[in-house]
Amino acid sequence: MRVQGKVALITGAASGVEGRLKGLGGSAALLLAREGATVVLTDLNDDLGEETAAAIRASGGRATYLHLDVTDEAAWQSAIARTVELYGRLDVLVHSAGVTFRTTVEETSEELWDLQMDVHVKGAFFGTKHAIPEMRKVEGGSIILISSLAGLVGSASSTGYHTAKGAMRIFAKTAAVQYARENIRVNSIHPGFVLTPMFEPIMHDPVQVETRLEKVPMGRLGEPEEIASVILFLASDESSFITGAELAVDGGYTAI
Repeated sequence: MRVQGKVALITGAASGVEGRLKGLGGSAALLLAREGATVVLTDLNDDLGEETAAAIRASGGRATYLHLDVTDEAAWQSAIARTVELYGRLDVLVHSAGVTFRTTVEETSEELWDLQMDVHVKGAFFGTKHAIPEMRKVEGGSIILISSLAGLVGSASSTGYHTAKGAMRIFAKTAAVQYARENIRVNSIHPGFVLTPMFEPIMHDPVQVETRLEKVPMGRLGEPEEIASVILFLASDESSFITGAELAVDGGYTAI
């Protein structure tokens, strides 16, 4: 019960049904609920989100699903207000929603650039901005932004994705400095190659998989649950002296 009594809002959390390929947000929701938190799952995939929330409730956890477009500030305000209306507080925010497109600088259209900036960076900004007042009321909180190893290094493609994930890293540090005295902690997590629905299309191309694993000292893909464990740590009071940190969970990829 490492987060007993805490209320957590998690974006990109629909894919969390046991027996299926889970996303980072869905895995985090399952683990936080198992460890005592009340979880509010948000996503655009309403059917799957409702199914995941129902599964958490069926296993004895407390969970609610809300539709949330993370690029819409008013939608963020509504989701956070609804969370507080239902459960009286907000202690943890996990921004896990994400999209990616493999394009070089010249191949990247304005629309693809804006979409990735909006989902990752604007989503992190809106969520943090509107979570802070509620966390202030309970004298602290933990904001966890799911960036990527792409936020630490460059690549031959995925221009908008790398840029947006890098911006999330610096935003987390900036917010961390601004709100540290109020016991509101902000950290970023940088997963490596993890077997999630986002990575699944690459699994059908053995050459792409091998190319990626050659760069991972541990020689394997990560599991969503391994990222969820780090999210749990940052959500818990065990990490009470950690803010503004960037945690690479990448099998050693960025150590080379």
